[in-house]
Amino acid sequence: MSDEGPKLPPMILLRAFEATARTGSMRRAADDVGISHTVVSRHVRNLEHWFGQDLITAGPRGVVLTEQGEVLYEAVSRAFRIIGNATAELRPSPTASLKIWCFPGFATRWLAPKLTQLEEALGNCDITLRAINRIPNFAEGEADVMIVYAGRDAVPEGATPLLAPRMFPVASPLWIARHGVPQSPEELASASLIHEESKQQWTDWFEAMGVRLRQDLKGPKLWDANLGFDAALAGQGVALASRITAGQELAEGRLVELLKSDIRLGGYHLLFGSKNQNQRVVTRFAQWLGDTLAAEPL
Repeated sequence: MSDEGPKLPPMILLRAFEATARTGSMRRAADDVGISHTVVSRHVRNLEHWFGQDLITAGPRGVVLTEQGEVLYEAVSRAFRIIGNATAELRPSPTASLKIWCFPGFATRWLAPKLTQLEEALGNCDITLRAINRIPNFAEGEADVMIVYAGRDAVPEGATPLLAPRMFPVASPLWIARHGVPQSPEELASASLIHEESKQQWTDWFEAMGVRLRQDLKGPKLWDANLGFDAALAGQGVALASRITAGQELAEGRLVELLKSDIRLGGYHLLFGSKNQNQRVVTRFAQWLGDTLAAEPL
């Protein structure tokens, strides 16, 4: 009788599949595991070939797991959590650690450039920052804190308010040179606008400006704030932004605010677990976050 265990597919294929299933997107999975989305796609296809059946299908809102994919994801995600917990117990760590999850736009454009300041504020602390738009399972230790952006009617239970930024249209000088500066919200409504997951945010902005939309808004849906900013910087349309997410680009003149306005569609909030073994460092982080945001020119 052989003492070998069951034959397993290559771990790198399982890692790509788990990240894709968890994030719902091969591009987001690529960011998560640090490889290109084409490599992620190839790994997932190779895993499907290994099993001889489909594990995911492409849908209008990202990838969707098949029935077989759901079964595999449940097992793989549970195994990875077990490995992660064992690693955390065995690996020597500094005095403190802080796992921060954060919505991608805020993480990339505001928090990441301030990591040195944060390290100085927290002292000997191992900081992990993850850009993601899914709320973590605090009970399983996925994260210590989460910074979310939510509309006024969708604030997560138990969230601590941080900031309600002013949202305003921005465009690049290249786009302005081609199309001119819109002179009214009504004129802007007919321009090519850059949307995230849906056209709802722009629709809410126009409604707050008192504009009654008489036609469907134009422009692509890019699903991610960072993609939207990159498209706006490249002159592909007008995006909604705030000083939090576009302050540097506005200061450098790479983006220009259009139509002076004071519209606040939602806000950033801080979430953390009710029982956190890192409560002391979480408290210090929350204090630093609040003080730093309060000093921002918004």
